Amino acid sequence: MFIIIMLIGGIILNTSCQNDVNPEEKSIIPSPDYKNFNTMADFNAVLDKMASINDSLDRETRLKILWDSLKENRQIPFIFDDSVTFLYRGSANSVAWAGDFNGWDPATNGWQGQKISQSNIWRLSKSLPLDARLDYKIVVNNNWMLDPSNPNQQYSGFGPNSELQMPSWAFPDETNAHSDVNKGILSDNKLISSNSENLNYDVRYKVYTPYNYAQLSSLPVIYVTDGHEYADSRLGAMINVLDNLIHDNTIEPVIAVFIDPRNPVNGNNRRMTEYRANIRFANFVADELVEAIDSAYNTSHEPSRRAILGTSLGGWNSAYFGLARSDKFNLIGIHSPAFDNEIIANYSSSPLLPLKVFMSTGTIHDTQIKARTMRDVMQSKGYQILYKEVNEGHSWGNWRALIDETLILFFEK
Repeated sequence: MFIIIMLIGGIILNTSCQNDVNPEEKSIIPSPDYKNFNTMADFNAVLDKMASINDSLDRETRLKILWDSLKENRQIPFIFDDSVTFLYRGSANSVAWAGDFNGWDPATNGWQGQKISQSNIWRLSKSLPLDARLDYKIVVNNNWMLDPSNPNQQYSGFGPNSELQMPSWAFPDETNAHSDVNKGILSDNKLISSNSENLNYDVRYKVYTPYNYAQLSSLPVIYVTDGHEYADSRLGAMINVLDNLIHDNTIEPVIAVFIDPRNPVNGNNRRMTEYRANIRFANFVADELVEAIDSAYNTSHEPSRRAILGTSLGGWNSAYFGLARSDKFNLIGIHSPAFDNEIIANYSSSPLLPLKVFMSTGTIHDTQIKARTMRDVMQSKGYQILYKEVNEGHSWGNWRALIDETLILFFEK
């Protein structure tokens, strides 16, 4: 920062001592309070003016000072109210942005950047909801990359993405690990061999037990599909959420069973078959895994104290459990459900079941169309449902921030 300030000071001093400097150019020289732009138009006008300076050395020096200052103050992308200017600096033939906002398709009309005048800066301006939080990448000459000037990232099942945080979005603090909180214990991997009538293969899982577990009894249990991701602190961070909510007495102590869909031998992910209204998977969990957990842990055996939680296909799976195995699961947690039409029709035609439902979806290229249809069906049937929409996409940044609301609905103290 010292070097940047010295450079800024040197430029200002040089300019003020030369009578032949264009007065209009003096106003665009960045100062230590450069970031106090009055509007997005003001910011873009400054950028345009700098990029049009004919002297290449002067132009690049000024742009570098501004760019470095924006980076240091975490202002790339540059955001003002509901407006955002995406920026990329570097030699390129084409630059586009792909992310939650356009279904991860860089060819979507209107998501290609424009090179600014004589500079090597590319820009794209958009308006988004004030509380939006979205994952994205930059596509430079058809090469996908993280935004090199944006330190904010959110992990996905495929690695990190750059993260856009609009001004009214708030980080979910309950997903952080707090040093002053009593911690539960997450077990090592466990294996259960499913019988031939159900899956006929081994399934891996982990079990979270709350702090002071040995002194507790008749605990509720939440079974979590895609459990390896929900438990990962970079993705769902559900261990932190459980610890924090239990410590604060927001929810009662809960056991969580994190079911891993990956083949324990070769790592192949089996979620595409397990979570698509698969009665064999539902019966495995309800009849085999539940029995193993109830035999080994201090659990309640009541369906009203047993939950299933999942996201995307896992959300579809949760809803299917409600239809197929409400004898074992009455608490149905659904994040961004990848429903088909059949399960919605089945809820519409079936009698009212003893279910309590949490369902959420993002509103930006997420599952909102079918989620809203299912919400309307459930509400018309008289289900107890808490439905939530957020201005986000199909991302762990969306789901991790809603785990607390799911747990509070099911297990509030």
